[in-house]
Amino acid sequence: MRIAVSGLWHLGCVTAACLAEHDDVIAYDPDRELIARLSAGVPPIDEPGLAQLLNAGIASGRLRFSSQPDAAAAADVVWIAYDTPVDAADKADVEYVFDNTVALLPSLQPGTLVVVSSQVPVGFTARLEEHTRRAGLRVDFAYLPENLRLGQALDVFRNPDRAVAGVRSEGDKSRIAALMRPFTQNVVWMSPESAEMTKHALNGFLATSVTFINEIAGICEVTGADVKDVERGLRSDRRIGPLAYLTAGDGFAGGTLARDVHALITAAMSGHTSHAVLDGVLATNQLQQRWAERILERELVELAGTRIAILGLTYKPGTDTLRRSSAVELAARLGVRGAAVRAFDPAVRALPPDVVGSFDLTDSIHDALQDADAVVVGTPWPQFQDLRPKDFRTMRRRLVIDPKRHLEAQLRGIRNVRYFGVGLAEDRSSATHEEA
Repeated sequence: MRIAVSGLWHLGCVTAACLAEHDDVIAYDPDRELIARLSAGVPPIDEPGLAQLLNAGIASGRLRFSSQPDAAAAADVVWIAYDTPVDAADKADVEYVFDNTVALLPSLQPGTLVVVSSQVPVGFTARLEEHTRRAGLRVDFAYLPENLRLGQALDVFRNPDRAVAGVRSEGDKSRIAALMRPFTQNVVWMSPESAEMTKHALNGFLATSVTFINEIAGICEVTGADVKDVERGLRSDRRIGPLAYLTAGDGFAGGTLARDVHALITAAMSGHTSHAVLDGVLATNQLQQRWAERILERELVELAGTRIAILGLTYKPGTDTLRRSSAVELAARLGVRGAAVRAFDPAVRALPPDVVGSFDLTDSIHDALQDADAVVVGTPWPQFQDLRPKDFRTMRRRLVIDPKRHLEAQLRGIRNVRYFGVGLAEDRSSATHEEA
C-alpha cells in the first residue's frame, strides 16, 4: 500500500515512522527546513525511539520526505496527521488543519482515501466531504482518532488496545482494516461523527477523572486521609480498574485534555444542551494548577525576594516538550511576583522565548537547590528519585513542594525537611528520622 502522511510534528512523525515498517510512505510537510532535518534522520521532537525508527525507515527505502504538495498524488491512502495548534486559552486552531488538508485534495487521484487523525471537532470530516463535493473532486474520507501519549507514542501506535474508525462505506472499512492489520485487528467501527465525538469524550472522561481525584485529594488534606490509599482502593474495584486515570497532582496541563473539554462545551452550547459537569472540570482544574503556588504563599508569606528551585520543566518525563507545561507556567508566574527562580531539567537546554528573563535555567540539580528557600518538583523525572536528604542541605529553608509525591519515600519524616504533596493531611516533616 502506498501511503502519504501529511503534517510532520509529533503525530505525523510517529505515524510515518511506524507505517514505514510495513508499507511505502511518502511524508509531506510544507516546512522545507523541517523536511531537510527529517531527511537527515533528525525528528523535530524528542520521543524515545523515534529517531532510530525514522532512520531505519530511510535506510530501508520505505520512508521518504517531501515539501511538495503533489508528493501525495500517487498515494492510495493520505493520512492527515497535523498536530492541531492550541492557544493559551486551550482553543484549537482547526482552520490550520482544514486549510492544509484542502490544499492537498486537487492533486489526489479519484478514489483516494483520506484518513484524518488530527485533533478536530465533530463535523470536521463532513465539512471536508462538503468541500470536496462542491469542488467536484472524488475523494473518500475516514476519521481515525489518534491516541498517542508523549514518551510512549511508538508503543501505543504499534500495539493499540483497539482502533476507533469512522467510515462511510464497506469499501472504506476494508481499506482501513488492511491499513491497520499490522497493528491491530480490533477495530471499533462507527460513523465519522461518532469517531470524532469518541475522541472528545475520551479526553473529557480522562479530564473528569483527574479532576475528581484532585477534589478527593483536597478533602483528604483536611480530614486526615491519604489520597494514595484512596487511589489504591478505587482501582481495586473492578468497576473502575487498575488503569483508571486516578493519580492526584497539580491538575492536567499541556492543552490536550482541556482542548477537548472546550470542544464538548462548544458543541453543547451550540445545541443548547447541558454542560455543567464539563464547566466544573475546567474550573476545578484551574484551581488545582495553582496548588503549589498556594503552598508557597502560605509557607513563605511573601514571595518577592525568595529563592525558589524548580526540578523538571517538561510537560512530562521522557520528552523535551515545554509547550503548555505547568512547571514552566509556575516558574514564570513566580518570577513575575519577584521570586528568584532557578530551574533544572535533564532534557532542556534552552527556555522558550516568551519566558526568557522571568527565571533562570541551571546546569545541575545542585545549582538549582543552592540557597533556595523552597523547591518544587515540576516534572517527576526518574533520576530525581536518586536524591537523598543530604542533597537538600545547601538550601536556606528546606521546604519541598512535590505535587505528585515523587520524592515522598526519601523525604517523609526527615528532620528539618517540610514536605508537602497533594492529598496529604499535613507535611511529613516530623523529626522521626535523622537526616542522612
